[in-house]
Amino acid sequence: MTPDALFQIANPLALLGWVALLLSPLWPRAADRIAAVLVPSLLAVAYVGLLAAYWGRAEGGGFGSLDEVAALFAQRHVLLAGWLHYLAFDLVVGAMIVRQGRALQMPFWVVLPCLPLTFLFGPAGFLLFQSLRFALRPEPTAADPSLAA
Repeated sequence: MTPDALFQIANPLALLGWVALLLSPLWPRAADRIAAVLVPSLLAVAYVGLLAAYWGRAEGGGFGSLDEVAALFAQRHVLLAGWLHYLAFDLVVGAMIVRQGRALQMPFWVVLPCLPLTFLFGPAGFLLFQSLRFALRPEPTAADPSLAA
């Protein structure tokens, strides 16, 4: 399969996960399974396959300098693997945001702005959620250590 064809499949697949998160107040268990497990796992399979097949082919590529990273991502298959990495991990973070918001009993409308921000700008959405989480939640109790820090 060409990188362009896989790209055309991966983007709507990731979008399916984000739609599941947006609908999570209606079907929380289904949304968790789709957005936190199913879609990221499918993206991860494609990612690992691309890395296994194309990792060593980018001449001068690596992580030791910005020029090496540029050379690494100049190879289209590795660039696509990087994109799949973003799609999968941003979706995992979005699912974590929704689950933690639910566990903290945050109103969904408070969590909602974090989702498109995470979808588009990953760490910015995570940072917004962490800010809201610490600003709006009560102090954790000894009976609920899982919500600490």
